[in-house]
Amino acid sequence: MTNGMMIEVSDLTKRYAGTTAVNGLSFTVGRGEIVGLLGRNGAGKTTTMRILSCFMPATSGSARVSGLDVFKDADEVRRRIGYMPENNPLHQDMRVREYLKFRARLKGLSRSRSRERVDRVVEQCGLGDVSKRIIGQLSKGYRQRVGLADALVHEPELIILDEPTIGLDPNQIRSVRQLIKELGNHHTVLISTHILPEVEMTCSRVLIMKGGKIVAADTPDNLQKGGQVVAEIAAPMKDLKEAMEDLSGVTHLSVAAAEGEYQRCTLTLADGLDLRPEIFKLVKERGWKLRELARVRPSLEDIYIRLTRPEGEEENS
Repeated sequence: MTNGMMIEVSDLTKRYAGTTAVNGLSFTVGRGEIVGLLGRNGAGKTTTMRILSCFMPATSGSARVSGLDVFKDADEVRRRIGYMPENNPLHQDMRVREYLKFRARLKGLSRSRSRERVDRVVEQCGLGDVSKRIIGQLSKGYRQRVGLADALVHEPELIILDEPTIGLDPNQIRSVRQLIKELGNHHTVLISTHILPEVEMTCSRVLIMKGGKIVAADTPDNLQKGGQVVAEIAAPMKDLKEAMEDLSGVTHLSVAAAEGEYQRCTLTLADGLDLRPEIFKLVKERGWKLRELARVRPSLEDIYIRLTRPEGEEENS
């Protein structure tokens, strides 16, 4: 492939009976990127991952992995992908090493190569102490590790992980997070998670989905550049909202009751804008009281909640 893209999705749509799970989706992921796919339940993340992994067909549109069409070249695409679903369909009655050898052989590895790769992923995923135990007797955390080892055993070019740290304790989450970072040195990684600090620590880029579409696509740093101004003002709620909405450069406004007569205003601003002088002037002209006026950088969680909030749902108002 000459354009350096591992994933190319164009106008992808998936409809079920009466439901559109993915709606005209388009995005690309470059080779070597670690990309986080975010969105509320029902946003279309898992459906997108299943289409890319050749687990289900799309209704329309196109998707390519390493230059190969996921519909026409499904067998070859599967060889290049390691997919770990949220709920791993593991063989509960098999031992860990036995299961991983079985999976490696299913994925086309020779006996000798299977042994080498199983040894490697057992070490990578911290399964050495449980490699001879029956999977069904393992904790949820260890079963997650077995699923991750399964996704890695055939050395795929692209690794797709759906909620890889669900059910893990903090120490296990930290080790898996480090492993994902290391995987980015040799693989492309697409990861879906609800743990936003995990995305900030591991992902080079973020795709945020809502209603089957992408509503934001950028690096975590760029998504947080817009900034916010927070002000606590003693004024009638209706008058305050109207005054703040008249300010130019405000992309989102939230006004909520604070202590006593004060209202807390949170203004999300266009990139590089600082409205503190205008707000101070406005408060002085209206004769209102001001007890806080600060500029803050929004967290990724703030941005995620704002972009994925259901239509018509107000934030704290």
